[in-house]
Amino acid sequence: MADDIKKNDKYDASKIQKLEGLEGVRKRPDMYIGDTHERGLHHCVFEIVDNSIDEALAGYCTVIKVSVHSDGACSIEDNGRGIPVDIHPVYKIPALELVMTNLHAGGKFGKGAYQVSGGLHGVGAKCVNAVSIEFSVEVRRDGKIHRMEFSRGKTTRKMEITGSTKTTGTKITFLPDPVIFEETREFKYEILAKRLRELAFLNPGVRIVLSDERINKEEEFCFKDGIAEYVMFLNKAKNVVNPKVISFSGDSDAPSGGKIIVDIALQYNDSYTDQIYAYANSIFNVEGGTHLSGFRTALTRVINNYASANNLLKEKKDKDIKISGDDVREGLTAVISVKVPEPRFEGQTKTKLSNSEVDGIVQKVVGENLKYYFETNPQIAKRIIEKTINAARAREAARKARETVRKTAISAGGLPGKLADCSEKDPSLCELYLVEGDSAGGSAKQGRDRRYQAILPLRGKVINVEKARLDKVLGNNEIKTMITACGTGIGEEGEGAFDISKARYHKIVIMTDADVDGSHIRTLLLTFFFRQMRGLIENGYVYIAQPPLYKIKRRKNERYVMNDAEMNKILIELGSENLTLVRLSDNLEFNSSKVDKIVELLSRLETLSSGITRYGCQFSSYINSDRDGLMPRYVARIRTGNKEEFRFLFNDEERSQFFVEFDNTEDLFSAATIREVLDENGNKVQQRIGVYEIYEAHQIEKVLQELEKLGFDDKAYSPSDEPRFKLIEKNSDGGIVAQETIFTALEMVAKIRELGKRGMSIQRYKGLGEMNPDQLYETTMDPEKRTLLRVSIEDAALADSTFAMLMGEDVPIRRAFIEDNALNASYLDI
Repeated sequence: MADDIKKNDKYDASKIQKLEGLEGVRKRPDMYIGDTHERGLHHCVFEIVDNSIDEALAGYCTVIKVSVHSDGACSIEDNGRGIPVDIHPVYKIPALELVMTNLHAGGKFGKGAYQVSGGLHGVGAKCVNAVSIEFSVEVRRDGKIHRMEFSRGKTTRKMEITGSTKTTGTKITFLPDPVIFEETREFKYEILAKRLRELAFLNPGVRIVLSDERINKEEEFCFKDGIAEYVMFLNKAKNVVNPKVISFSGDSDAPSGGKIIVDIALQYNDSYTDQIYAYANSIFNVEGGTHLSGFRTALTRVINNYASANNLLKEKKDKDIKISGDDVREGLTAVISVKVPEPRFEGQTKTKLSNSEVDGIVQKVVGENLKYYFETNPQIAKRIIEKTINAARAREAARKARETVRKTAISAGGLPGKLADCSEKDPSLCELYLVEGDSAGGSAKQGRDRRYQAILPLRGKVINVEKARLDKVLGNNEIKTMITACGTGIGEEGEGAFDISKARYHKIVIMTDADVDGSHIRTLLLTFFFRQMRGLIENGYVYIAQPPLYKIKRRKNERYVMNDAEMNKILIELGSENLTLVRLSDNLEFNSSKVDKIVELLSRLETLSSGITRYGCQFSSYINSDRDGLMPRYVARIRTGNKEEFRFLFNDEERSQFFVEFDNTEDLFSAATIREVLDENGNKVQQRIGVYEIYEAHQIEKVLQELEKLGFDDKAYSPSDEPRFKLIEKNSDGGIVAQETIFTALEMVAKIRELGKRGMSIQRYKGLGEMNPDQLYETTMDPEKRTLLRVSIEDAALADSTFAMLMGEDVPIRRAFIEDNALNASYLDI
């Protein structure tokens, strides 16, 4: 049979495929955006933002606005020059269409448009276009507003002029394609904020605004002192060794022309870990590169030379100490930013800078400037050298402590006695549960699946590693037990150092009670993993068990509920049971299956309505303003004195006409324009005018169309004194149990939630000890039913700052945090 297959499987020219346009991106999206999960989703935003930053680097952009909309779309807007819209002399199509639909088309290959840029390959924006189900570009240039729309990389609306303007800039809005991003299409505010904050630090004076309409949150980032402020931000919860940030810059000629510019800022604190962030052309290089290696080499050399030249290794026990790179970086916070005319990165996601010439240039800049700083600030230099010497001493003590832990593990048979290990030997299939207390550990041992689930009970609270060096940490019995059980070792160098390949379990699950003590123990364990075994978190091996919050029972239905969002969904499900919906105008009856679909659509519409109601406009007024099924694209809010009115604008032309009517009050980045006018009595009053784009309009249209097919007409959403629908709840025999009248369609979801609450008993769990072994396995350990939260580091700088603030020595900062957030806490077991 194999021979037959070989005969039929002819390899010739017909087997060669050429993908047209952006089909290659859709076929292999991981190659262009990293992956099709959370990382790739946010990378799409950053690709567009990086283009705006390139405009800022070129000196043409001062404001960038990123908005996440209720329908899941994201828009990025800047006040740069605007993408060129004239007809390309060679390809005979608008330049805008060329750069959005053709790979490797852009303005960053030569040096005519950009001397320095993060974009290199001409693939960023068009890749985002390719993986978006909706993608629109609005260009303000030459006094005109140009608009063009795409879907999945193909043009759906040719470029056209939609209005006039006095501003310049580009606005891109995209909705990720669910076909590409199957698992998640939801943007996370924290990930976006972290990157945009970075960009504001790296580009002094550029104002970056992030707004999230889903949670009604907005932040503005703008820093005049650049990376020096960045270092201060990173160290805000720490005790610093040098109060003033050491910052300097330099430049050198690039081999290909232009200048390579180097900016460095650094500050030491009294912690035992380092934070060094390396950027090239404002792009964070996760894996570092030649700029990071040059900085490390120069830093180690300058400190060693200064210590030797000034005879700072005086004590006899220090004579044989060689200060290593790890020693000089202990407690160091530094930001390295280079601007390179022709940068070379490894991959489209630009994780590592590979320009060999940058290493030597950074070494020269750091070597000369840091040496000069030490010579002119001898007291600060001496304090830094003393810290590095102490680090070298502790490193030697930690090496001996690690060796002790290793020898103890060998002499004790390799594993701690309190560990109930599993029989499976493949680490990728094994799970280790770190359980609070011996009693809960006993229940977990009885309830577990012994084949692949191991249990390690922890007695009491482990040492707070934020306040202790490694040699002290290794003296704690619970820590030693965990290190031995995990098998990876600990520390960065020497015998017994951390090695992820030696991990005995690929799932390490923290399982603690849902009370104050449980939260504290979980935080102590996370602090330990973050500070001393971060590789476990970075490789996705650390999890937090999620025992259910509730057990609910209604009639014969009994189930566990993980959180309040799930509870809300269940209430709707339970409230919809045995329900019939009747339209009173013609007594049309909808059966239970149709009711489920109607409620699902109305719930979606309820979510989308926040896109309109946040501006003070009634959602029913917005819906009833449609034109042939099309919803307004903009809402204009006009407040004159005590009077308020709303205007609905359906396209860019109507918006432009509106601005003309109000004396061209258009302001691209202002939520509202304020001016003085005369009222009907001739008195001067304030008039506030705001025009807001409704990004959810298209999604609302789709939901309304689906509802209309199910029997909802446009009158169902307007206020009414007469009931329009009736909800009838029946028992198993068909008898009527309850009836509810509905005046508007939007009331239906709330009514069904109320029905879902009737006759329900709710039990809330707080501790693992409240569940017997069977319940504990069923709710928290059974792979088919459990919920585990994987611990990841989305914002390393914020995580570092948070651990330092919560677990460090600075009591006033921690007290301020508690006071600021006390009213936001819930479910405290005190």
